[in-house]
Amino acid sequence: MNQVSQRVIATRKLSYRLKGDSTVNEVTVCISEPFLLTEGSVDVPVAEGAAGCLISFEGLREEGRTVIGGDTLQALELAVSAAEDYLRRLSRKYDFYFEGDPYFEDQGAGNC
Repeated sequence: MNQVSQRVIATRKLSYRLKGDSTVNEVTVCISEPFLLTEGSVDVPVAEGAAGCLISFEGLREEGRTVIGGDTLQALELAVSAAEDYLRRLSRKYDFYFEGDPYFEDQGAGNC
């Protein structure tokens, strides 16, 4: 995918630990402003007016992901929803905390 740097419009700051490690680090989940897609800018065919939002993780060595919607509003809506899904997948590798409490209810205790 061809990605240009996008302006971040929403963030969530979390703490995390790599599972099995006691070192606490910080991560910022970022969502970019919606941007119009052009043919070849993503790996799938896109219709006119289709848009994307980039979800990225500052402080984690994980690749960002572009969420695609039919228009800019849908792209933003899907990105906000998808951010939780991506964090859930990453929770297999990391324990996340929001203000010292486990981010996911099923994560268990162990405040950071």
